[in-house]
Amino acid sequence: MRGFRHGWIFAAIWLFYLNENLTALLRRPNDWQRDLGMVALVGFAGAYLLAVAVLRQIRMGRHVELWPSKRDGRPVGRPVGRLVRRLVRRLVRRPPMWALLTLMLVLFAAQVPGAGFHALPCITYISATAMAGLPVAIGAPVAGALVVGAELLSRLVPGWEDNGYGLAALLGGAASYGIRLAGERQLRLAATQEELAQLAVQNERARIAAELHDILGHSLTVVTVKAELAQRLLDVDLERARKELADLEGLARDALADVRATALGVRGISLPGEIAAAREALAAANVEADLPGAADEVPTRVRELFAWTIREAVTNIVRHAHARRAEVRLAPGSVEIVDDGVGESVTSADGQGLEGLRRRAEEMGGTLTVGAREDRPGFRVRVEVPT
Repeated sequence: MRGFRHGWIFAAIWLFYLNENLTALLRRPNDWQRDLGMVALVGFAGAYLLAVAVLRQIRMGRHVELWPSKRDGRPVGRPVGRLVRRLVRRLVRRPPMWALLTLMLVLFAAQVPGAGFHALPCITYISATAMAGLPVAIGAPVAGALVVGAELLSRLVPGWEDNGYGLAALLGGAASYGIRLAGERQLRLAATQEELAQLAVQNERARIAAELHDILGHSLTVVTVKAELAQRLLDVDLERARKELADLEGLARDALADVRATALGVRGISLPGEIAAAREALAAANVEADLPGAADEVPTRVRELFAWTIREAVTNIVRHAHARRAEVRLAPGSVEIVDDGVGESVTSADGQGLEGLRRRAEEMGGTLTVGAREDRPGFRVRVEVPT
């Protein structure tokens, strides 16, 4: 049986407590009561292990539909012979729990003539199995009845002794119920983790789709327009047509690089991606954003610098500015981010702050300007490079 390769070892350890039954039967003379008790004891141990196997399969979610109504989307017939064969296989592979409990009770009773009150340890196994395999509304009364029965039998039957069989049945049922709760919680946790993993995959797909839309939406439109314009200029102005084709090649290369980086998930930073990320970050901070729709006019060599500028400025707005409105102004030779808040310049020694932007701009021959706005209250971050 699948799922029962190693679990039976742990379950078999608890059969040690049937030693009392076995010892009592071995001390009897060789008669039919002893023989019946030995056979019943072996059968009881097998039924208990089988019950554990069924419980493990149920806990692992391996439910088998007895009579499927459809196969490959089509209704299937239900001949009587097929139903009987499936029912027999179903009962052999996974007997109902109530049937196993009934069998265990019968085998317990069969041990009583030979073992006497020494057969009462079987009640602990039956109580634990009932609490683990039956619905709680049924298993709890069954376990309670077994506890009461063990106490009454040990006190009312002449010659029987009370060795704590009722308490053992109570503790066994309680422990089994605790293990059952832990298993059910573990299954719910695993299901929740699987749902979260699927949700994360869906969110990542949505993010990539949104970024691809932001990257390609305007770029492909501009590519189409420039291609049509270049085609019309071929017979009118050859030099201008060549210029349009060169611009077209640059746009296509930039868009292709952004798409490859986004699809591979290794994009460090890109200008269209940072514009999209700025829109999400400002919206999450309840800041009204005025952002450019595309970045096609920005030369390739300064795109990374402008992307870092937007990222750092928007981060400062979200963290420090307490702004209500922010605007990103993008041009081929400059990028400017302004807000109406009270944010201050924030620098960091690792080069990721505004001082890092200053070094980046200076390496490209540009300048970084930060400080209060001149036209109205607020803060401004501007990077300008020679075109």
